[in-house]
Amino acid sequence: MPEPTELEIRSERTWAYRFYRSLIFGLWYLMFRPKTVGRENIPKSGPVLIAPTHRSNIDFAFTLFMTKRKTFFMSKDSLFRVPILSQFILMMGAFSVKRGSADRNSLDMAQEVLRRGEALVLFPEGTRKEGAHVEHLHDGAMFIASRTRAVVVPVGIGHTQRALPRGAKLPRPVRVTIVIGKPIAAPSSEGRVSRSAVTTASEELRSALEDAYTRAEQM
Repeated sequence: MPEPTELEIRSERTWAYRFYRSLIFGLWYLMFRPKTVGRENIPKSGPVLIAPTHRSNIDFAFTLFMTKRKTFFMSKDSLFRVPILSQFILMMGAFSVKRGSADRNSLDMAQEVLRRGEALVLFPEGTRKEGAHVEHLHDGAMFIASRTRAVVVPVGIGHTQRALPRGAKLPRPVRVTIVIGKPIAAPSSEGRVSRSAVTTASEELRSALEDAYTRAEQM
């Protein structure tokens, strides 16, 4: 059976997906003993954009502790140049994005995921950040949500910066806390949503993310 070369947007869980999901879940649980608060804030069905803070390369896998839903996510295109790794992350629901540019293909894929009523993980800060505060966000998350009528759920992931700081090769066993905030409705309109409405919604998301991240770091 040929290996997939591009993402298939399907909510069905293959045996391979279930196996690797369980493997990652077990490894992350043993290493980081994550505590999750607010899991009920992620809808069990319908289009949802999960928007976590991003402080470490290990952040992506903590989505497994937020919801039982199958999730799809953007991953930097360089990871898809490694054959074995590319097949693995593709199987787990990833599609590539070219950082530092307006990647129309990844934008279209993200919108298609949500239009099909699935769950999309998107780090609204863009790349890994440092420090205690959530700075100005790109409008991408709210723009995509506004075009697909998805709700946006802010998530603070605490202590991963200590577990695997920038430049570190191996993670340390640090207790990680996940705080899931209340869903935020994306701006909508009969016609095209205005840029100012998207910017205002992005600031609302930034504030909610800061609150969730502060709470997660304090627990």
